[in-house]
Amino acid sequence: MYRRLPVLLMIIGCSLVLLVAPTVKAQIGIRNLCPVTGIEVRGPTYETGGIILTSFDRYNLWVYDVERDRRYPLPETFPCTYNCRLSPDMRWLLYFNDLTNAYNRMRLDGTQRSLVSEYASTVDWWSADTWLVWTPGRNAYLLRSDGARDPIDAAGVVSVQPGGTWGLVLEARGDRFERALVNLSDRTQRIDLGVDLAYFDDYGWSPDGTRFAYVAPIFTNDDDLPDGSELLVATPADGSVVQLTRLLESYGTARINGLAAGELRWSPDGREIAFWLVDLGGFDPVETALGATIHIVDVESGATQKYCHFTTETNTPNPPRLVWSPDSTHIAFGADIPGDEKPNLLLALSIETGIFTILSEGIYPALGAPDVAAWGLPPG
Repeated sequence: MYRRLPVLLMIIGCSLVLLVAPTVKAQIGIRNLCPVTGIEVRGPTYETGGIILTSFDRYNLWVYDVERDRRYPLPETFPCTYNCRLSPDMRWLLYFNDLTNAYNRMRLDGTQRSLVSEYASTVDWWSADTWLVWTPGRNAYLLRSDGARDPIDAAGVVSVQPGGTWGLVLEARGDRFERALVNLSDRTQRIDLGVDLAYFDDYGWSPDGTRFAYVAPIFTNDDDLPDGSELLVATPADGSVVQLTRLLESYGTARINGLAAGELRWSPDGREIAFWLVDLGGFDPVETALGATIHIVDVESGATQKYCHFTTETNTPNPPRLVWSPDSTHIAFGADIPGDEKPNLLLALSIETGIFTILSEGIYPALGAPDVAAWGLPPG
């Protein structure tokens, strides 16, 4: 069982220990964006472009060219979501080559393929010319484009700061695990984040790696069950922690996203964070989960917006995966509209108008859900 924790965070510097409460962004309710039009079907043109990667069969990763409204499979690829990683400039993709059992990179249209690592469980971008490689034995190192390797102290590490030395660490504390951001080059520097609780522990680094957004369970009663969750942002450079949302006041019991951690979606410009808010009819995050709607929070102001024209009840263990357009104006995801006869749809949301648009039909749930892998830019 998880014990009740005070909503306080301990920030430990090199030789100084401080017990602080997070700064809370001022908020005036939550704005509902509910345009008169419902879900639309795209016309011959669409207001943004780029390449969306998803799957329309069980065998391949597919390209959907947004501007041209055409799609095609990529040979020698396999459907993917979490193991496909978009580069910082959004023009390259790290992917697992099932034929060679190795990690490669390629342009989003499938061209210019090259080997990255033949012995890895996961590979991610650390910077534009350096990869973060996790071995099957859970060791980690930075792989430079010239082949040089820099080992990382990966004990307990779940996620590494892009372009930096901080990492998210899980630590056993009695009958529970707790999270902390730790400077991996000097483990005396840390920011404690509190208990790690399933369905209340999502996170995501900002595109430039300077900020870390995370979900924290909120306890208001003397028991082990959270009454809701809030979204916070920690900045390793100065040790600050800011609470962005005040969802408990507006919704009561609710959770952010699902069981899979690492799915808080920062916009490419670093200004906003998108997530699914799952309404809970009770305190059990699985058994009492009801509908989920997309919310976006402004990182600077804490202003939160709800997009009401689409609700999904497919949210356990995870709701649909959200991906931002390269220009930070739209969000794509795969889902089924309840009550219609259409197959799984590729949907896009305009964050300015709140309009959901059907881009294409027939996304195949090759890995269990009709998810989108990435939205990036063509070669150029």
